[in-house]
Amino acid sequence: MGIDGIIEPIYFLITSFGFAILSFINYRKYGKTLETIYLSILTVFFIVCFIILNFY
Repeated sequence: MGIDGIIEPIYFLITSFGFAILSFINYRKYGKTLETIYLSILTVFFIVCFIILNFY
């Protein structure tokens, strides 16, 4: 990763997997809370960003 202003789409995919794992762990530990919903929304958002950057 350089400082040339280009963000590789794979970083969004890796981050979305991380958010998915965190939301799963949070859901198992605390149930359906505001944090779990927030992490799930971030997961979907980063997957959508990956798809947009990769295919458009």
